Amino acid sequence: MGVLVGKPAPHFKSKAVVNGRIVTDFSLLDYKGQNVVLFFYPLDFTFVCPTELHAFQDSLEEFEKRQTQVIGCSVDSCYSHLAWLNTPRSKGGIAGVDYPLVSDLNKTIAHDYDVLIPHEGIAYRGLFLIDRTGIVRHQVVNDLPLGRSIEEALRILDALLYFETHGEVCPANWQKGQKAFKPSYEELENYFASI
Repeated sequence: MGVLVGKPAPHFKSKAVVNGRIVTDFSLLDYKGQNVVLFFYPLDFTFVCPTELHAFQDSLEEFEKRQTQVIGCSVDSCYSHLAWLNTPRSKGGIAGVDYPLVSDLNKTIAHDYDVLIPHEGIAYRGLFLIDRTGIVRHQVVNDLPLGRSIEEALRILDALLYFETHGEVCPANWQKGQKAFKPSYEELENYFASI
């Protein structure tokens, strides 16, 4: 598994479903200048996947408040994405999800992000936080049966935004509004003395 943190996010141009329509030239470069949470999921019409896609949708306003675009990606076709988007939640569908869903039918995007399971032809549950300049700042990859924490994705995003604004590092389990500190031994000692 490759580490992309600190490197430019691999560019891609692909078909996607955006606002209920198929677009043929969806590009990651269109989101330069804002943060992006790009997440991979194994397949449409499966079991853990709809819970994750709905969880991202349920928190979409929180991502938008942070000027962050959420983008989902799987190896399914756009037509499969559309069919799943037209299936109600009560039937295992993702009706109501309105962030872009990218089609990685040829599996090159999953390959470039190093989340492709070659012998299965699907992606692990990879999540990548890409900053405004196109650099990967955080990645986490779960095995197929392990759903992600959207709260943790928001927490990491808040930590990145706080660091960018204040130049202070965010300690373990940091939450928005909690103490952070400048990266120095003196500040670290002060931090430990205050908790």
